[in-house]
Amino acid sequence: MKCLILAGGFGTRLYPLTINRAKALLGYKGKLIISHIVDKIPKNIDIMVNTNKKFEADFHQWQRTINRKVEILVEEVLSEDQKLGAVGSLNFWIENKPIVEDLLVIAGDNYFEFALAQFIARYDGKHTLVAVYDIGNKGKASQFGVVQLDGHRIAEFQEKPAKPKSSLVATACYIFPQRIFPLLHQYCQRGKRDNLGSFIAYLIDKDEVHAYPFTESWIDIGSVEDLA
Repeated sequence: MKCLILAGGFGTRLYPLTINRAKALLGYKGKLIISHIVDKIPKNIDIMVNTNKKFEADFHQWQRTINRKVEILVEEVLSEDQKLGAVGSLNFWIENKPIVEDLLVIAGDNYFEFALAQFIARYDGKHTLVAVYDIGNKGKASQFGVVQLDGHRIAEFQEKPAKPKSSLVATACYIFPQRIFPLLHQYCQRGKRDNLGSFIAYLIDKDEVHAYPFTESWIDIGSVEDLA
């Protein structure tokens, strides 16, 4: 298994904080958001971080400050309108790296306190696994991908529904088995390239997707208010 941290966005919802700084390189609780993530990844898993040309130098500078080997993957884009999107970036590196192992995928603006080792231990080696969290408020859940479970399986997934059926949301932490990579390619061929949640909604119609519920703290740092 390898790990890909997605940090290729331009953080426009966090302007002015992210005009000249990637979201993943903002500080929170005494260290950079991306460093919180890296510190949780088991030592036997190789780490790749996806970014863009605008923030390439900043990520290389961060890379030199950590005691862990991390490979920086750079998309040849300089602005929001050029970006591949989260799904597009994932598919691009799987096909062009290429990546042939199962893949732990984490969004670089995700802060969470559950143990990744326990999340990985729950993976059965066959089915996509998604970390899910009860946000405790259906109104707030409408900002995320809302899931309904049938045991440990995700039975239904709605991306940012106007009227959520539950307050259980998918977080941007996944394990994708190598065998579903062709489905990812098919999805991207349809022109769908941005939201990973929408890919999960597509995937549950094609394959079985499992959930890993957790209760530890989680924040999706998508706005100045979230960071505050």
